[in-house]
Amino acid sequence: MTLVFHGHPLSSYCWKGLIALYETAEPFEFRMVNPGDPAEHARFKALSPLGKMPAIEDDGHVYFESTSVIEHLARRHPSLLPAEHAAEVRHWDRMFDLYCHSPMQRLVAYKLRPEGNPDRLGVAQAKAELAAFYDVGERHMAGRTWAAGEGFTMPDCAAAPALHYAHKIVPLGDRPALTAYLARLEARPSFARVLEEAKPWAHFFPGGPED
Repeated sequence: MTLVFHGHPLSSYCWKGLIALYETAEPFEFRMVNPGDPAEHARFKALSPLGKMPAIEDDGHVYFESTSVIEHLARRHPSLLPAEHAAEVRHWDRMFDLYCHSPMQRLVAYKLRPEGNPDRLGVAQAKAELAAFYDVGERHMAGRTWAAGEGFTMPDCAAAPALHYAHKIVPLGDRPALTAYLARLEARPSFARVLEEAKPWAHFFPGGPED
């Protein structure tokens, strides 16, 4: 049975899963989720009860968290989660998801709010969290090529969408190691393919530095 990936080409957490799939050349079927269609949304929630993307179906099992998706793929493709670096790989996967991806998504949500309904405290907190993580990431990436171990692994799949979108809202600034890392991620064929496939929807992203 071919693995089935349910998601949307603009979703940052879907990007994380798609990067892993393209890295491994794992065969899969892509099924686009349209949350605006009630019937489609109901069908998807039968797979992913919280309505979170991505979700995959594989060999009778369903996984609906991006880290779980990659952990599942790593059973067949251990380069995503090499045993000798497993603790560091998992640590930096969490770091990018929780301390870069999460505040970035909050800032996107603030940008999408109706006019006249600002949350200046929430924006300031999210920007401060991103800045703090940028400093941690800058120190970690100094002298490194990838986030954990010697090769491209799960935290790099997490870092690519998180940093790509975060930099559009809160620029990385004078952090040369992190800036160079983002450039390597965007040049990686797996992520370059994801970015290319997302182009038809890219105009929906509320870009521009957060003020």
